[in-house]
Amino acid sequence: MKLKNILILCTSLLGICLLSCEGEKDLIIIEGNLPIKTSTLYMVGNSTPSGWNIDNPTPLSATEEDPLVFIWEGQLYEGELKLCLTTGSWDAGFIRPEINGTEISAEPIVDEKFDMHAGDPDNKWVITVSGIYSLKFDLRNWTMSSTYIKGADEPVVEPLDAEAVYMIGDATPTGWGIDSPTILEKKSKYIYEYSGPLTVGELKCCLSTGNFNVPFIRPETDGTAISKSGVAKNSFVYTSAPDNKWKVVDAGEYTLTFDLEKWTIAASYKGDINEGEKTPIEAETVFMIGDATPGGWSMDDASVFIIDKSDKYIFTWEGELVKGTLKACLERDGSFSCPFIRPASADVEINHTGVAQPGFVFTRNPDDKWKVTESGKYRITFNLKNWTIEAKSID
Repeated sequence: MKLKNILILCTSLLGICLLSCEGEKDLIIIEGNLPIKTSTLYMVGNSTPSGWNIDNPTPLSATEEDPLVFIWEGQLYEGELKLCLTTGSWDAGFIRPEINGTEISAEPIVDEKFDMHAGDPDNKWVITVSGIYSLKFDLRNWTMSSTYIKGADEPVVEPLDAEAVYMIGDATPTGWGIDSPTILEKKSKYIYEYSGPLTVGELKCCLSTGNFNVPFIRPETDGTAISKSGVAKNSFVYTSAPDNKWKVVDAGEYTLTFDLEKWTIAASYKGDINEGEKTPIEAETVFMIGDATPGGWSMDDASVFIIDKSDKYIFTWEGELVKGTLKACLERDGSFSCPFIRPASADVEINHTGVAQPGFVFTRNPDDKWKVTESGKYRITFNLKNWTIEAKSID
């Protein structure tokens, strides 16, 4: 009986071994990348129609022949692009060229390998020639192709109906603050004008506040100069991308005139900036940050100034300051990219006798700050009309 059981056990083990060997014969080794299975594909970049708007990127279409082959045809501008499978996140994986800066131009690309990963290296394709292109991305074989069809279409100039026109940029008095940009004066239905100081830097215009993901009034070519001689080219475009901006190369007092009917800009240089005649800064409140302040460098804990009921340009704060530095801004910008109220030079002192220099500037850089050299209780007052600061010890 025992012998019979042993024979049955051996037979079972032999069968298992044979099945195992047979399974090894059927094992298939897959080399290369697996197909990227997705029903959606988008591209983002300043060369694409939607720019860098990750919430509403430019979609590609799957082909009927193969749902993993996506195509797109349209205008691409000089700039960069990469592709994603979903919207709303910069942390997801992106389809990228294997080599950063791989050019898309009038020369065709046929079945060139691409890569896909999240994070660095942040490789992107570079469009070197604006025009109408046909793009194909094969997610089954991880290849892309491009065909240059023709030159870029001329913009269709249609009158822009606007309630207001705003100007932003580090060349303007209000910097890049999209919530409180510099407003232009309406001269007629389509004519808007700005008269005031411009510093060396960049600028563009929009028709609404609070959102960068809208079309902007821009030059046709990025970096079009505004100088003492005027503007290098008087036509503009109204588009979301590419992110072209005018470049002010000579600081001074200017008059800029925008014609929203003909899509033109005129620039007239009036002279050097008159430091004694500042354009009043419009603001609803003022925030102060710095290691000298109660909230430190946290925008969420920034010290809030109170507006004077009799003068909308006067803002005051009272509280304890310790030794350290500080600056002020008009919005709680967690990116710290907004313009700041700063001293005209670095480390202007605030102590029990007051502030060493009463004037301030409103700019993104250089990153100058006031320096508190004596701790105590202070009353800080900003005059946004005269661009002055007052510091008074109230111990």
